[in-house]
Amino acid sequence: QRLFFTCRAPSVFCSSLTAHKQQSVRSYAAAAAAKQKEKKEETVQEKVVKEKKKVDDKNRHKPYGLTAWAPVDDVYMVRYYPRPPVYTNLRLDMKLEKKKKVDPFVSIIHLPHPFKSDINKIVVFTENPDQARIAMENGAAVAGGAELVEKILADEITADFYLAEPDIVQKLLPLKNKLRKKFPKSKRGSVGMNIPKMLALFKSGHEYMVEDIYVNTQVATLDMPKEYILENIRAIVKDVASHKPAEFGPFIERAIVCSRSSEGLHIKIEELLPQEEKKA
Repeated sequence: QRLFFTCRAPSVFCSSLTAHKQQSVRSYAAAAAAKQKEKKEETVQEKVVKEKKKVDDKNRHKPYGLTAWAPVDDVYMVRYYPRPPVYTNLRLDMKLEKKKKVDPFVSIIHLPHPFKSDINKIVVFTENPDQARIAMENGAAVAGGAELVEKILADEITADFYLAEPDIVQKLLPLKNKLRKKFPKSKRGSVGMNIPKMLALFKSGHEYMVEDIYVNTQVATLDMPKEYILENIRAIVKDVASHKPAEFGPFIERAIVCSRSSEGLHIKIEELLPQEEKKA
């Protein structure tokens, strides 16, 4: 038997190369583009209309106290910016012997010429009713025992300073995270038995603190006599210098005084240091 094989070429139907390809035509594209242009023109016109009109403030009456508009340069009229603060910045040498350093500290002192007229609000912690009465008579805003803890945690009572007797400090530990740096400590002089003496210091005292190696604190206002400003700076410098033993060398490396509206000026720190510090 013979086998017969028949082969057929596959039938392929190809469209003509010159056949016209139909493409979708968007008849609305031109109109949409025109609308977008119109919208842009309208928004530009609206922006021009919404521009604020500049008012000439040269001859306008300015309100008493703070000015109603911010200054445009570094020139400040004193009568429009009353009692601008004066600051001093001290850079400290915290090194002691070997690898030891002076720990950052917080201190409160009486300035020879206070620049604040208001009195600090103080809370006194004591479990002695007689001491609580004495505290209130000497200017404390609130005086009481452990019952004040919950009220302070609930923000029902707030104060600038918190003083305490030594016996009650352990009961105040729940307030440590709340008060943080204001928590009563013996190092700061806010823990003690002589409540009238502590109140006399903290009611009108000026507090400053060391951050890293710097002390940056207000010392006066610009309208005070320069002698008063210098005496306040001298008082702070003297107190800062007392926190480092003289045998380890000068504590204050440099001092700068400035205000918000003036550049910083270097001060000859040797003229402000106590006599013992100068000799060292």
